[in-house]
Amino acid sequence: MNTLLHPTYFPSISHFVAMSQSDVITFELEDNFQKQTNRNRTYIYSPNGLQLLNIPVKHSKANYQSTKDILVDTNFDWQKQHYKSLETAYRGSPFFEFFDDDIRPFFEKKHKFLLDLNFETLEIISKCLRLKFDYSISTEYIPAVDSSLILDCRYLADGKKDPSSFEKYTQVFDDKHRFINNLSILDLLFNEGKFTLDYLKNQKLTTR
Repeated sequence: MNTLLHPTYFPSISHFVAMSQSDVITFELEDNFQKQTNRNRTYIYSPNGLQLLNIPVKHSKANYQSTKDILVDTNFDWQKQHYKSLETAYRGSPFFEFFDDDIRPFFEKKHKFLLDLNFETLEIISKCLRLKFDYSISTEYIPAVDSSLILDCRYLADGKKDPSSFEKYTQVFDDKHRFINNLSILDLLFNEGKFTLDYLKNQKLTTR
């Protein structure tokens, strides 16, 4: 099955469940940017519970902006903030130090386009999982697809529309706040390490 997805920032676990179980992956590049979606945000498990990591982007006065034209706002030192938040959240996890050398350089450089940034996070996770995700990109926007040929998972970019619920795994602060479902893939990676891919392949994606 060909799965259609939006590239997002260190995507949710549901994104990687879809990717790990797909024969072919296509990323939607011809959509218009939508605010308050995972295109420029992700969620982690902090000592205080759920924490949002948001990338500031530049907005134009136009009613619509193509996602591929969205620029990262470099007036904010969001990289330092995000990495510090990850350290605080996951330094005590089993695999943070194991993957730190792969992930830290991402937060030490500037990025111009949000789309390039998101694809880089996908490449980082692919390297950590030691699994190459082959994908294609869309050349035109198609509002509706043939469900017999393509699994349309673009809705996963909007976490509020993602109904997926997955098996529990051990999280650093679950003794304080209990299990938090479907966080960034980073949460699963830092806690499960080499078992991450097995976990992803054993989960069932809830489609709309």
